[in-house]
Amino acid sequence: MAGDNWRAQLRSARKTALLGDGKRKIHYLFDNGKEMAEEYDVKTNQLLLRKWREKNALGAYGNWQVEVGEPTLPTVGTLDRELIKESSTNPVFMRKDTTNSFQWRIRNLPYPKDIYNVSVEKDQRCCVIHTTNKKYFKKFSIPDLDRFQLPLDCTALSFTHANNTLIITYQKPPEILAAEEELQKELKKIKAANDGDGECKTQ
Repeated sequence: MAGDNWRAQLRSARKTALLGDGKRKIHYLFDNGKEMAEEYDVKTNQLLLRKWREKNALGAYGNWQVEVGEPTLPTVGTLDRELIKESSTNPVFMRKDTTNSFQWRIRNLPYPKDIYNVSVEKDQRCCVIHTTNKKYFKKFSIPDLDRFQLPLDCTALSFTHANNTLIITYQKPPEILAAEEELQKELKKIKAANDGDGECKTQ
């Protein structure tokens, strides 16, 4: 089963842990050379950040790709001020999960709720957002479901809109909830060092 394969990869990965700023930071180094970094709230065990990176053809690591948490912002020191001002009003897409659901937030979307249509494309294994005024369109996958090869369920998907933010919620299936609970037990077994300056790295 795909879920068993993913759990086996997590178990076999070399892991280090740091504690700091109310967060437990876990760094994974997989057998294939990929790296994954996660941050959890120490009190609630809520996932705050998950990001990935891997080596390119020349053997150098690329940039971190954020899967969960605030997207990485580009360096703006050399950008024109007007460009910065304009980009601050563009839609910002990010994932921020809860205990029982995957959740995405798209900021800077001012349209009323009845303008949005959010659906599941089972064949393409993705969710689709579009507006009836044709001002916004987005496709996105749910990597957790892909790793477990679980089908997408349209009844698990819902959305709301408030404060210029579209909030999309997908209820986690039982297989994911059970796997996350199992993972938390494993992570708590890792002896964590105190975090001096932030980044957690497995040698």
